[in-house]
Amino acid sequence: MRYLYFVRHGQSVWNAENKICGAVDIPLSAQGHLQAQETGRRILESGISFDEILSSPLQRAAETARHISEMTGVPMRTEARLTEQAFGRYEGAPRDSEEFQLSKEHFADRYDGGESMLHLAQRVYNLLDELKHDPEGKTYMLVAHKGIGRAVNSYFYSMTNREYARFRMENCSVLTYTFGEQ
Repeated sequence: MRYLYFVRHGQSVWNAENKICGAVDIPLSAQGHLQAQETGRRILESGISFDEILSSPLQRAAETARHISEMTGVPMRTEARLTEQAFGRYEGAPRDSEEFQLSKEHFADRYDGGESMLHLAQRVYNLLDELKHDPEGKTYMLVAHKGIGRAVNSYFYSMTNREYARFRMENCSVLTYTFGEQ
């Protein structure tokens, strides 16, 4: 039985301003850097064992992964399939707008220039299938975004469209999944 760990990046500048980041490359806030360092310490102290960190190339996730890598000594590399979903016209808009919340339940919607949930799930599921069947049997920690976390969670657990759209995780949360126990 192998585990997969998922960490959402630390607080970004736009998270602090309640804006949708999406695929816009927004940096961590000062608080986000502190959260990432603390997460690295918590992971190290907990004894969680993993072989490699895969990170979204967007700087808020890559910097979080770098802090965790420095704390744990586990190598990291970027993985383009972990880039956050492009939310098109909603990027930079308020995260809690009712219109955006409802639109997330429309899985084929590309958000006027963005990426559909279906496309996002395809790339994330393809990555997870590869990791599940990794010939080296490595244990991975993924560092990415809430949208990617939604897709990862739905790979392991059955979710309704509404549950998927409303899935939440705090900045620097660490979730644990087990391959083979779906």
